Formats: sequence, C-alpha cells, structure tokens
Amino acid sequence: MIILPAIDLLDGKCVRLYKGEYSTAHTVAPDPFETIKRFITDGAEYIHLVDLNGAKDGKPVNHELLCELACRSSVPLEIGGGIRDMETVKFYIENGFSRVIIGSAALKNPEFVKTAVHTYGDKIAVGIDARNGYVSTSGWTENSQIYFTDFAQTMEKIGIDNIIFTDIERDGTLEGAAIERLQELKSKVKTETKITASGGVKDIEDIRKLKALDVYGVICGKSIYEGTLNLKEAILL
Repeated sequence: MIILPAIDLLDGKCVRLYKGEYSTAHTVAPDPFETIKRFITDGAEYIHLVDLNGAKDGKPVNHELLCELACRSSVPLEIGGGIRDMETVKFYIENGFSRVIIGSAALKNPEFVKTAVHTYGDKIAVGIDARNGYVSTSGWTENSQIYFTDFAQTMEKIGIDNIIFTDIERDGTLEGAAIERLQELKSKVKTETKITASGGVKDIEDIRKLKALDVYGVICGKSIYEGTLNLKEAILL
C-alpha cells in the first residue's frame, strides 16, 4: 500500500477544506514547493495534487503552478481537479504528471474517459467522490442519484482499473477512514482494480486498518498537516 500525501491548491495556496465546503478553506502550508520537498524528504514515493479552483470552475486554474511543481518534483505526481477534456489530460501528462484523475467528467461524459484510458492506459484514474453513498461532482457542489459502487462498475467496463474513492462526509474531519464504504466498494469491483482511499484518515491506526483492507493506496492530507499522523511512520508501516 502506498501513502500519498496531498496538496490541495486554492488561489495558489495550500489549503484544506472541511467536508468539501469551500467556505471552510484554510491555509495549511505557506509554500507548495517546500511542502513537496518535505514530503519527499519524509519518504513519499507518490504525491496527490488537486486544483480546487479547477474542480469548481470545470477547467484548469492553477495549472501553471502545478506544472512547475511537477517539473521540480523527483517523485511521481497525480493531478485532479478541472480535467474535463482530452486537451487537459494531454497537457498534464506532457508537463510531467504521472497520473491524471478524471472526476466530474467521468459521470457526465463517460466517452471522454473511454478515450482517455484507451490513449494513456494506466496514466488515467477516476475519482469517485461520494456524499452519503451518492456521487458528487463539480467540486462537490452538485449531487447525483448515482450510487458510488454502480458508478465504479460502469467505469470498470470502459477500462478503468484505478479508482480514487473519497467519502466527502469524512474528508477533512479526522474522524477515521470510511472502512465500511471501502469494503463495499471492494466487494463490487474486480480484485485487480486499484482502490485508493481518501477522506477522514487521522492516525497510524487508520493506516493499519486500510493496509489490512488491502487497498492500493491512501491519501493523507489534514492528518499530516495537523500532526496527528507521522508521514515517515505511515510510509514505513
């Protein structure tokens, strides 16, 4: 299992949100470049980045800063937020990102996902963000009537084998990972499908539970910034 420390950018700043509410945004680190450097020093082998402005606006917003981060990073980065077309996918891959995460567009335009995965293979992942079990889109501002496991199965059918699942109700809360939701997801997808857990992780006990669940990866944000989780310890577990 890999640990992916997270950097969420809003107006060029590293922030965290509480349950995805933009009104709760607060700065957690002064410099994204120093933050990535610290994560790498602590042993991170992969880092998760999100363009929060992009997720809300439906187009890349912090892309210049994100590409500069990719250029300077010595470890692979994955990027999500505002990725709605092939031009944006191509842009990020050509500018140093190892994995591109398609979120809202996956629900609204599955043909786009099919084209992306057929073009770039395992460089494409789908982010499934759910509130009370139902997929949410547009920076978590719009809720659908599509159940998250049904959507995951639809994505598998068009070739996706890498799913990043976020339980919005837990994101930024430090209330613990959504173990039951993740178990449900694992029971509905293929054994070989990679699942990355996101949302609610608080401490090393959560990491142990997720490792026992045998997920591919876990994204950690607030827990690292607030010091309830030691990144070095989590990576070495």
